[in-house]
Amino acid sequence: MSLLLTYLSIEEYLQLEQSSEVRHEYLGGQIFAMSGGSKEHNTITLNIASRLRSHLRGGSCSVFMADMKVKIELANQNNNIFYYPDVVVSCNPQDQDRYFLNYPCLIIEVLSPSIEVTDRREKLVNYQKLESLREYVLVYQDDIKVEVYRQNAQGKWLLEILGKDNELRLDAVGLSLTMTDIYEDVFSI
Repeated sequence: MSLLLTYLSIEEYLQLEQSSEVRHEYLGGQIFAMSGGSKEHNTITLNIASRLRSHLRGGSCSVFMADMKVKIELANQNNNIFYYPDVVVSCNPQDQDRYFLNYPCLIIEVLSPSIEVTDRREKLVNYQKLESLREYVLVYQDDIKVEVYRQNAQGKWLLEILGKDNELRLDAVGLSLTMTDIYEDVFSI
């Protein structure tokens, strides 16, 4: 059995997303429906986003969660990518599009079993192509563990793995979060 794959232009995709009840990520013309998250996933995402929002309120940075796309523009426009990160921060005044960001400095994904491989491999590789990105953070929802991919002054990406007794230092926005901040109402620490 053969199926014809449908490819959408960026304009068609963006128009579809405005009226769709289901969010889709866009990879080179193909769209992929996103699954819903668990209570733990939502709680962790909200914990992080609310602390970032409080910290950055009144400044030049904006915090978004779940419904704001990040555009990764590749050399061949037919291969552009749009992802929906769990939490994303942009401090770039050029980020004026209503439906997506081009210049995020911080992206945080809360890992779900169904898409952990995508977050850890595909998104990691693609997000690192963003010149504006300084930190990519993966937060486990079933364990007190955080992975931080941070770009150093030489442009190299370094991995830092944090556990129960560590603090998450977000250099891109000048904020530190304890594991209690991150996992409040999920785990007793």
